[in-house]
Formats: sequence, C-alpha cells, structure tokens
Amino acid sequence: MRTFLSFVTSATLLSTAIVNPSMMSAQTVPTPATPIQHVVVIFGENVSFDHYFATYPVAVNPPGQPKFVAAPGTPAVNGLSGALLTNNPNLNSANGTGAANPFRLNRSQALTADQNHGDAAEQAAYDHFSMDLFPKDTGAAGGTPVLSPPVTTTKGMVMGYFDGNTVTAMWKYAQQYAMNDNSYNTQFGPSTPGALNLISGQTNGIVASLNGPSSNAVADGNGGFTLIGDADPLGDICSSTTAFTPTMGGKNVGDLLNAAGLTWGWFHGGFDLTLTNPNGTTGCKRSTVSPTTGLTEADYVQHHAPFQYYVSTRNEQHTRPTAPSTVGTAGDPANHQYDIHDFFDALAAGNLPAVSYLKAQSYQDAHPGNSNPLDEQAFVVNVINALQRSPFWNSTAVIINYDDSDGWYDHQAAPIVNASFTTNDSVSGTNACGTQGTTPQLPGIASGNTPVQGRCGYGPRTPMMVISPWAKQNFVDHTMTDQSSVLLFIEQNWNLGFIGGGSSDAIAGSLNNMFNFSPSTPPNATPLILSPVSGLPE
Repeated sequence: MRTFLSFVTSATLLSTAIVNPSMMSAQTVPTPATPIQHVVVIFGENVSFDHYFATYPVAVNPPGQPKFVAAPGTPAVNGLSGALLTNNPNLNSANGTGAANPFRLNRSQALTADQNHGDAAEQAAYDHFSMDLFPKDTGAAGGTPVLSPPVTTTKGMVMGYFDGNTVTAMWKYAQQYAMNDNSYNTQFGPSTPGALNLISGQTNGIVASLNGPSSNAVADGNGGFTLIGDADPLGDICSSTTAFTPTMGGKNVGDLLNAAGLTWGWFHGGFDLTLTNPNGTTGCKRSTVSPTTGLTEADYVQHHAPFQYYVSTRNEQHTRPTAPSTVGTAGDPANHQYDIHDFFDALAAGNLPAVSYLKAQSYQDAHPGNSNPLDEQAFVVNVINALQRSPFWNSTAVIINYDDSDGWYDHQAAPIVNASFTTNDSVSGTNACGTQGTTPQLPGIASGNTPVQGRCGYGPRTPMMVISPWAKQNFVDHTMTDQSSVLLFIEQNWNLGFIGGGSSDAIAGSLNNMFNFSPSTPPNATPLILSPVSGLPE
C-alpha cells in the first residue's frame, strides 16, 4: 500500500485531540436555548424527496394495503402533479428505453435496484437544470419483483416513487408533526460526503490516507483534496485494507460537544464486534436476514460512519462502553461510537445523551439494493415508539434526514450556493458548478479565505422531518435547508458556536420554523404510537 497523503502537521492532530475528561468535570454544561434537551438524528440512506413524497398527501389506497387518508387541512408539498406526472421532461428520447413519466411503485415492489448516485452522474442528470436525463445518467434497472410498468426493467426505474400505502409511517408522522419540502444534500454525491456534511459541514481536508490517489477525491486547488465519493475511514478495524481510506482534518460537532461537556453518541448497527448474530455471524462480518426480502445483508457499513474519519472522535477497534449508564459520557472508552443496541440499552437504563445519531443496520437503513422502505419503517417506528414511551419525550426532538438521494428522480433543481470548477462538475456547464466570480465558493479547512474545489452544492432534494412534542402539527416548512442545518440546530440550541474552517453551517438554513416554542408546555404532546409493520396507529 502506498501513502496518498501524509499527516499535514503534528499541530493538525493536536488541534483535534480528544478532550481530557478530567478537564471537563468542573465545567458548566450549557443550558439549551429551547425546550429541546435531547436531539436524536435518524440518518437514513438514499431517498429523494419525490421518491417518498411525490403525491403527498394523496395515496392510491389499493385493497389489501395500509390505507392513508389525509387529515383535513393538510398542506400541499412541492411534489409531482399535472405535466410532471403525464408529460415529464424525462420522456426525453436521449434516455432511450428508460424514457418515462414518474410511476407509483406498489408495496410489493419495496425492494428496488440501487441507482447511480455519484457526484458526476447526479450533476449530469440535471442536464444544465433541464432535469430530464435521470434515466440516462442515474438510472438502474431492477428490483423484486418488477412486474409493472414494463419500464421497471430499464433504467427508467429511477422515475419510480412510493406513496402512503408503502411509506405509511413517514406520511403519518408528517400528518402529526412537521416536514420540510425544500431541503437538500449539502453537495452532490453519495453517502460519505453526506455523512461528513451532517456532522462537520465540510468534505475538504484529507490529512492522511492509504491506497490513493482515488477518483473519490479531487484536488481542491490549494494543494489539498476534497472527498467527493465513498471511502472507508482510515484505521477502522473493519475498513478495507486495499481500497482508498482517508482521515479528515478539521473539527466536527463531536469536538464542539466534548468542549461543552455535553453527552453524545453515534449509534451504528453492527458496530459491536463482540456479538454473534442468530445466523452465526460475528465481528465485522455480522449480517442479518431481512424479514421483508429474505436477503442476507451485512450489518455494519464503514463508509457510513462519519466520526470514524476524525482522529478526535474515532474508535478504531470498536471498543465497548463500560455500561449503559456511561454511554455518551466523555470518560467512556468507546469514545462516543456505539452499536445501535447501545442506544436502546442506555434508554432503558434512563440514559439519553444530549445528542444521538442513529444509523440502522444496513437491511433497515433504506438504501436500495440492501434495504427497502418497509424494513426502514420498522426501525424508525421502533425508535420513535421507544422515545415516546420514555420520560425524555417532552424534551426530545427527532430529526429524520438522509445521506443522499440515490440518484432517484426529483423534479426540484437544487439552488447552487457553493461553486466548484473541476472535471467532475457539469451542472452549470462544462467543468462548472455555478458561475465563476458570481456564485459563492466556501474555503477549506486550512485555506483561509481561499475557495476550494469539489464541494458543488446544494445537491439533490431529500426528505427532512422533525418529530417532537414541540413540532408544529401537520406542517410543511418551505425554508431552504440542507444536511448541515442539523449541525446548525445543535450548535445554536446549546450555543456552541460555528465549527469554522469553511463549514457550510455558516450558510445553512434554520430548522426552527418546524418548531413551536412559544407555549410553556409542548403544543403537540400526544404520542403517535405506530405499528412497525403497517405504519398505522396501534
């Protein structure tokens, strides 16, 4: 293996060193600026907004499927109607046999093929904002079963969407709580950039790596590199030993939470390597059979674990926590990196960290090809039901959002708020994302005020939901937000300050409009307990 980059300086590592717990013991933990004392982020995989909410709140309601009927006064969303359904731009003949209008996927078609969601492919599908080359550039055929319409056997599968008869729980939560129909990936591209933007608002600054160079990173124009694709984190015991594996520099939200003395954790299915699954798998090879599809899928996906990319917040050997009572604390040997079962164990023990990020086992994470909306629903509902039955519910906000769109069709073009001009960029023209000298361009972690390349954004539109007693009821927010808006909410709620170093938190839109903090008691306090199977109220 040859080294792609060496560590920049020893000062880089020292700047992200783990906070000494003894130094934090005497500090005063900040008081939240809102009634929210606990933020739980459910970070799903690969869903565009139209893929889940195209026709919200109108469902077909065929016999034998969970029935969804919208509550009176339900607001409309920026979804699909009229010509977008019947004379869509993706009927463009350049899409070949995949040329298609959007079409409804039935509940029996929950498992679909994974679409192409690379940085360059997603930009190409926009076709300079004509939004008409999704089958050609991001489409992939297949799924089980692909019975109707015939276009599902072509790259036109990318035009498929679900409604409230399949993504039932999501639509029910939207009725009871708040969602945003104007939220985007911070930049184009797949899982790892999305996960990094969630916690740091930054994909620039690879400070070490093995087995490079790689097409998953581009030169930033300032002597460094920006990550634009998937790559396992360097040092994780489960990471590839032959593929490109980077370490990121700069700060993430874990550093801010540590400095403030707040409890937090990333909870990831399959992270506990000491367990043996019912099928006999253990260690990094743990796997689970989906009750929906019957397929066996690996539990832990290394490139979905963003805190593992940073020296200050990684747990290379997947060291276990001391006890459920220590989960989230500074002195715990797991360094805030846990298995998803540790979240439920801690909650049952009366311990809910101030900030929790939840990543399901891969069969439940919604990623097409290895997961599906029905298995995802079971995970999401079980988490929210457990929180609603806990003593923490009245002070909790659950935020649901996604790492990328998977390339699924979404008709709403993203506004370009951060420019890039590399050979991978094409959304605005040849080698262009934005306009030179006009579109703002954020700096990198060590570039001062000098712009860096590779962070073309915003990327595709994805769902964003807030489920909380303090959420507005049956509310659709149109505020422009992105993945780093979650970071911004945490920073502002505990007065942590911005991360800096060119983080997109500085330009992110606020989630506050989805809440109602005016009353002295939670205005939306009645729990909505759903069935993890049907998605309907129990």
